[in-house]
Amino acid sequence: MTRTHLPTTVALRVVVSLAQHGTVSSAAQALHLTQSAVSKQLKSIEELAGMCLFTRTSRGLAPTEAGVIYIEQARLALGALETAAVRLAGLRSSQPTIRLHVLPILGDRWFMPRFSRFAELHPRIDIQFTTFAPSDTLEEADAVFRFGDGTWPGWDANYVLGRDVVLASSPHLIARNGGLNAADDVRNFPVLDHLQTPLRWSDFGAACGFSDFRPPRVIRFGYYALVIRAAISGQGLALVPRSLILDELASGQLVNPLGLGFSSKNGYWLTTPASRPLHADLAILRDWILSEARQSEGRV
Repeated sequence: MTRTHLPTTVALRVVVSLAQHGTVSSAAQALHLTQSAVSKQLKSIEELAGMCLFTRTSRGLAPTEAGVIYIEQARLALGALETAAVRLAGLRSSQPTIRLHVLPILGDRWFMPRFSRFAELHPRIDIQFTTFAPSDTLEEADAVFRFGDGTWPGWDANYVLGRDVVLASSPHLIARNGGLNAADDVRNFPVLDHLQTPLRWSDFGAACGFSDFRPPRVIRFGYYALVIRAAISGQGLALVPRSLILDELASGQLVNPLGLGFSSKNGYWLTTPASRPLHADLAILRDWILSEARQSEGRV
């Protein structure tokens, strides 16, 4: 394959961002590009692939079968480049560099908005971030944010946040469906689901006393950011860690009807390799993250 048949890194990021955000406008905003530039990059990469990678639906852009394959490989390629950049930064700097892998949804909605405070407090600590790293390169990271129950063989895990899960909805959806005046009314609403984040509706049903919770419709998404966006636009009810939607709850874009929710065994954790000693700078970062998390979840 010649160079002219290979996509640019910009095009790869466009494809991944479109899959994550679901619209050209949102992807353009996330990448700091114009909508026209995003559309041109998508067109160029689809011409290289020889087929469409996305189709338009009522909920935005959805990956085709070819798109799913391409997106997965694009993430791997970007992850490899990010890993290389982190390694090179470590070679250039005499100061030890902390290699931190951040899950996109946690980074976008919780970690990065707070990170400037850490940078001001500890300007000498150098941190390099990855978000697309494939699983085999995670072994080389100094710290990795993960979602799960806290059990990863070979890794020490510190709980960060996310086990406080709330039922979230647009107020317009509730009004449009005749209100939600009792927990049992949830059965009348469509629900939103994310395949890779196990905040199960069956757990929610059990917490509310439903022996067999079967919503009339389940809309599934491949990215958690799209679940939140779909909830805001009134497409269904969502189960979301409270800490990820504090701004939307405060502004009224989303509401937590009747205070419904449950305590999940799964959440976001900061993990570090058990086989490596925790050096001083990483311990400072860990302690700061855990302190911020306690404040955001009201555990101070």
